Amino acid sequence: MKLLLDTHILLWAVSASNQLSPVARKLLGDTDSELWFSVVNVWEVAIKVGLGRDPEMISPTLFRATLLQSRYRELPILSTHALATESLPQLHSDPFDRMLLAQASVEGMLLVTSDARLSKYSGPVRLV
Repeated sequence: MKLLLDTHILLWAVSASNQLSPVARKLLGDTDSELWFSVVNVWEVAIKVGLGRDPEMISPTLFRATLLQSRYRELPILSTHALATESLPQLHSDPFDRMLLAQASVEGMLLVTSDARLSKYSGPVRLV
């Protein structure tokens, strides 16, 4: 199964945080799971680091390098992804999350998230 992970899940996975739920740990550890991160995740981390919101936030360069050294694959942003955001209902205003959902929908992936607001969408979302 192709899993596209939201930024919090990725950050928790990279840091081996105890905030990662047992369900998320099981999904990420399943050898049948194909783990993906998006350029959106790296962009979100870069913006938050640039704004100084979280002084303990990992550098976006190290974040990406760590994901690539692990078994994660990188998903670029395509115009078809951007166009898919147009049809999403306004249940969630975060543009990063909306793009991740659009990407998962277009690419036939399951978006794994800890954000309950995202789970309100009827698309391919799994709240963990």
